Amino acid sequence: MPVVPPQPGPPGRPASPPPAPAPPRRTAFAEGVDQLRAAATTEPGRLRVIGAVLALLVVAFGAVTAWQTTERAGAADDVLHSSQPLSSDAADIYRSLADANTMAASGYLAGLQETRETRERYENDVRTAAAKLVTAAANSEPGSPSAATIAELNELLPEYKGLVETARANNREGFPVGGAYLRLANDTMQNKMLPKAEDLYKKENQRLREDYGDATLYPWAAIALGLLALAALAWAQHRNYRRTNRVLNHGMVAATAATTVVLLWLVVGHTVARAGLNDSYDHGVRSLNVLHDAQIASLKARSDENLTLVSRGAETKELKDGTVMDAYDWGYDQEIEALARTLTRAGALADDPAGKKPVQVANSSMKEWKLRHSTARKDNESGEYQKARDRVIGTSKEQSTSVCFDNVDTSLAAALRHETNEFRASAGDGLDAMSGLTVGSAALAVLGAAGATLGVGRRLSEYR
Repeated sequence: MPVVPPQPGPPGRPASPPPAPAPPRRTAFAEGVDQLRAAATTEPGRLRVIGAVLALLVVAFGAVTAWQTTERAGAADDVLHSSQPLSSDAADIYRSLADANTMAASGYLAGLQETRETRERYENDVRTAAAKLVTAAANSEPGSPSAATIAELNELLPEYKGLVETARANNREGFPVGGAYLRLANDTMQNKMLPKAEDLYKKENQRLREDYGDATLYPWAAIALGLLALAALAWAQHRNYRRTNRVLNHGMVAATAATTVVLLWLVVGHTVARAGLNDSYDHGVRSLNVLHDAQIASLKARSDENLTLVSRGAETKELKDGTVMDAYDWGYDQEIEALARTLTRAGALADDPAGKKPVQVANSSMKEWKLRHSTARKDNESGEYQKARDRVIGTSKEQSTSVCFDNVDTSLAAALRHETNEFRASAGDGLDAMSGLTVGSAALAVLGAAGATLGVGRRLSEYR
């Protein structure tokens, strides 16, 4: 049989193309953006976006207002109830220590004739300083420089008191070594304790200034958000008017009114609070600081005056021109001049007759004190020690410097009470101006956001 040539087989199927890669999975954010973009192409979608933005702006404005007013009201409350009282406590610590030192020297000079009033005043000063140190320790942060200073003063106070008691006991027995102990006690006070007390006073004053700065800082973020929210509401209402010829949208009008009230309340309330706080600083804190300085200078001058008679020339100081004079006489001259300067400043800061009068009395008493001290110094330098002593610690209203010192001290205490009341009144007015603003702004912001949402919802209902 003839051979049949091989026949070609059936044609093969072409190879199928590889499957197309799956599209990358989109994030929920990207899909949300696309949906928002698609919705914004229609008027209902645009209205929903506008309503959401308006509500967000009004709520954000209310939240930031509540936050910033809470911070400033807290700082104002700290000024009134924390930092200023602590600053005054620090000044009282210094004053009590300086006055205790003055009374110790006065009692030593009097010897067996030391009066009960002098002794009780010394004891009261020590107790006051100890109590104020406890208060300051309770309000200071653990491990802070103020806490370390307070701890050092707590250690030095018993040491100082021991030296004073030793001096007093030796003096009553007629031992001259008592004067050495008293000078050592004075050195401990002047070179260790009072500098630390002054440092504590400066730290508390710095804290007070920081609280004032926080309380009086304008809430610029809240004001900016409020203006932005009002601008957005005005634009939305203008857009609504152009598209519908309707002049008012009740919901948006309510939102605008609520936002306006919060903004005006914020600006006016903070301006009034700032004015009250600034007034409390200018006519309260500044005057208090100067009066504290005057009181301290008076106490130091009195202490140096007493120690001049205690030391009897044992401590000397060489001046720049080579003149040698008693160290405590020199110290008295420095402090009495400092007292004169601070009283001049205190008189300039006093803004009413009730504040000026005690300063004027203190100033006239200081001038009389200088005259009587000059006479006592001449007696001491001429060797009439007993006469000089009587002129310094005596009770004669016509001759004794102690009477002048007491008048200065009493007048300054009266001026301090007046300025403290002035501070509390002005700072209290500043704090009251911010009361209710935090809660009120939050509530009105919620109402404003609801009004904007309802106003836009009313327009959306027209498309259903």
